[in-house]
Amino acid sequence: MDLLERFLKYVSIDTQSVDEMEQVPSTEKERVLANLLVEELKQIGASNVRMDEEHCYVYATIPATTDKKVPAIGFVAHMDTAPALTGTNVKPNIVKNYQGGDIVLNKDLGIVLSPAQSPHLNSCIGKDIITTDGTTLLGADDKAGVAEIMTMAEYLIAHPEIPHGTIQIGFTPDEEVGRGVDFFNVKEFGADFAYTVDGGTLGELEYENFNAAGAKVTIHGLSIHPGSAKGRMVNAILLGMEFQSMIPVFDNPAYTEGYEGFYHLDSMSGTVDEAHLDYIIRDHDKVKFEEKKARFLAIADYLNGKYGEGTFEVAMKDSYYNMKEMVEPHMHLIDNAKKAMETLGVVPEVVPIRGGTDGARLSYMGLPCPNLCTGGANFHGRYEYIPLQDMHTVVELLLEIVKIYGN
Repeated sequence: MDLLERFLKYVSIDTQSVDEMEQVPSTEKERVLANLLVEELKQIGASNVRMDEEHCYVYATIPATTDKKVPAIGFVAHMDTAPALTGTNVKPNIVKNYQGGDIVLNKDLGIVLSPAQSPHLNSCIGKDIITTDGTTLLGADDKAGVAEIMTMAEYLIAHPEIPHGTIQIGFTPDEEVGRGVDFFNVKEFGADFAYTVDGGTLGELEYENFNAAGAKVTIHGLSIHPGSAKGRMVNAILLGMEFQSMIPVFDNPAYTEGYEGFYHLDSMSGTVDEAHLDYIIRDHDKVKFEEKKARFLAIADYLNGKYGEGTFEVAMKDSYYNMKEMVEPHMHLIDNAKKAMETLGVVPEVVPIRGGTDGARLSYMGLPCPNLCTGGANFHGRYEYIPLQDMHTVVELLLEIVKIYGN
């Protein structure tokens, strides 16, 4: 199976995860892709192929082809897609030999992918661009990573003359809702180091990410008929708006970049009687991260003082931490990834992740795990796309890393 066929097959399977569910996997449909991958790994000749039946993790091994003592390297990608936009009935479109300008995703709905909003397209002249039809996300995050790892695995198994150490493969559910490695068995995985293949455009290499927390605010109001509400009604929706108004205006994803942190109001719902605000809080700097969380709680305390204790309830939980301090003692992971890119004529771009990956948490679980590019762009939305040639280059990148560690 070639890379394009593999990728299109994977994106046809809806694996959207759900934030509100506590079990892993959060949706049973994630198992459809997991089962397919298990069968495919067996077909291509991988060893020790198995699935955690309860939690839907897929593991496999490519045995070493060298007698040298070299590290066991792992490659990890996630199977789920983001809750931000539906992944049902994905209709990918391939724009062959892209020559610049706007790409009409959906003529009937007037949805256009434009270099004006996506300047990276200007670097894709002559490439075959895989897009959506504008009604769903594509799912390259992270089915591109899954397809690239699988294609690498198939090639290595078919070419045992390539010297390499043990290669471990892992596919996870629920990364997009922050529970991707809740039950990942690092010891059983058996790698000394690993890479997630879950990044963006070709050349991206990441070993710094946000410290992140999720915060759910429940606001208790008092619903009274508007005709007799004076001095009695407490409108939970309006209180929610007041809460948000006390968040620093420019500590917002729309106004931040690079290492700048933010508060992000991800959803808001409710009635006069009760309202709910869901936030994510992020910062690369651990001190600033803690300050942001403290400010958030202080706002709730102030408003409880104003409206009565218990009016605002906050449930806050840390999601992951900056992997930098876990990866820095193992900078060969970054140096070798750079070397592999340069061998292929790819310019490495070491950038901080304005988010997180499974690798962030795996790094704190004893498996140092920086993040490699997949080639894709505009993840989590209808304008998502990925150049096919860049996916092929990522497969070559993975093979080159394997060769470096095997020599």
